[in-house]
Amino acid sequence: MDKEYEILDSFIRFRGLRHTPQREMILRVFLSVEGHLSVEELHALAKKHDRSIGYTTVYRTMKLLSESGLADKVEFGDGIPRYEHKYNHRHHDHFVCVKCGKCFEVAHAGIEKLQETLARERDFTPLWHTMQVFGLCKDCRGIEIKLQ
Repeated sequence: MDKEYEILDSFIRFRGLRHTPQREMILRVFLSVEGHLSVEELHALAKKHDRSIGYTTVYRTMKLLSESGLADKVEFGDGIPRYEHKYNHRHHDHFVCVKCGKCFEVAHAGIEKLQETLARERDFTPLWHTMQVFGLCKDCRGIEIKLQ
């Protein structure tokens, strides 16, 4: 976890911002949870450590964590941005249930190889990508829903 603190500290100083205990605490809380956290969820967890922490502080800190490469912002089609660990975590894609919201992470070398091949065939240089597949999980498959 020390490396993550160094990365945040360097990024904050590079941007000419102040290093605050609140930002460090939000990073610590974020790193303590694996998964996909909304700002609201992270705010609730942070308030357990510091009741005075504000929603805006958490929101702005997560933006900094994303810009510094420590977090990835992900969207699952429900209008709620979530954040997941990026630094020292391998790339993966997401399968998202449109009924219950469950998310399954998928890492498959074949998918990555196909993307590289397609880019090369089209003389295209990818900078980053995300892949999200929306559907129904096994628990929700029997439940009828209206798709937009």
